Amino acid sequence: MARMTEEEAFALDKKWTETDPKLGPNGSGFLSKRRAAHMVTIDDLSANYLFSKAIADHKTPAEIISEMVQERIFATV
Repeated sequence: MARMTEEEAFALDKKWTETDPKLGPNGSGFLSKRRAAHMVTIDDLSANYLFSKAIADHKTPAEIISEMVQERIFATV
């Protein structure tokens, strides 16, 4: 694996510490593209359930939540 020179490391550090993230309209910015704006907080009991279920099913917590939401949507139709 290629290593950075000290000069390259300083340049990269300067870029990330002195440059503000670019925000774009209509979800085209850095944070919006990574769905950071869609984060919600949940209680400890729910979080523990999600992580346990995700581990048991070999899925991510996001996949478990998505399945639960889809089940609720289809149940109302």
